[in-house]
Amino acid sequence: MLAAYKRLLLEGAIKNSANILVLLLIFCSCSPQASAIESLSASGCSVSNVGYLNDLAKEYERLSGTMMFVRGGGSIVGLRDLRQGKIDYAASCQSKQADDPEDFEFTIASWDALVFIVHKSNPLNSITPQQVRDIYEGRITNWKQLGGPDLKIISFISSQEGMGGIGESLSKFILNGKRPAKQANSSMQASSVAIWEQLVERTPEGFASTGFGSSRKRDVKVLMVNGVAPTKANIISDKYPFRRPLFLVTKKNPKPEILKFIDFVLSRKGQALISSYGMPSLADVK
Repeated sequence: MLAAYKRLLLEGAIKNSANILVLLLIFCSCSPQASAIESLSASGCSVSNVGYLNDLAKEYERLSGTMMFVRGGGSIVGLRDLRQGKIDYAASCQSKQADDPEDFEFTIASWDALVFIVHKSNPLNSITPQQVRDIYEGRITNWKQLGGPDLKIISFISSQEGMGGIGESLSKFILNGKRPAKQANSSMQASSVAIWEQLVERTPEGFASTGFGSSRKRDVKVLMVNGVAPTKANIISDKYPFRRPLFLVTKKNPKPEILKFIDFVLSRKGQALISSYGMPSLADVK
């Protein structure tokens, strides 16, 4: 008898729960507010996200009411997600590649620069392009070779297949078209810029290449190059080398809400906001 009573209570609870769920679904489908809410999702370049996109997306959400979802993962992840239809647009610090789909459209949204970071305790303040090349190619293996402590250099590089945004910039500016050697300098692989920036924060021997946009938000030392600091002003004037574009990537003929957001990013207000975040905007770089 007790078992039957419990079974009836359970069946009643399930039935009531089902009825409540049906009512909620009916209410949501009939609610004008629920059906009117737009949303946009993105993934990709961590440098873009930290440098400007997270803040800009929040401001656009406040102004438009469109729910904005942004996550990192790196340019390779963002472009893959866009290809697979998982997101509405991608953030990329990598230019269009030969194997990218023909319907991918790359729009420059901001400017950045390739920078080099070490642990805050490292006494090194400046580095040369040749020294960076020698680190990646295994000719400089200890910080004492650069006037630093007697510690073996640990360089953090991408574990992703493909070049990626930072890899592309390194190849272009430093390595004469080659990729960083994964065996040199006890190199350790990580899946994204955000992770190896955090690793450098807590690794006295650490070294990594990253973007100006995200390096400013980390507790690391950003090295000068040939005595020139990677400041916003120096990047704009080209006094600091290695300037590079940051892209937003969409498929051709995207839905109207995506176009509205891209237009906002490129507008005078959007570019002024990007500049206010400390990033070189399109208007800043003539």
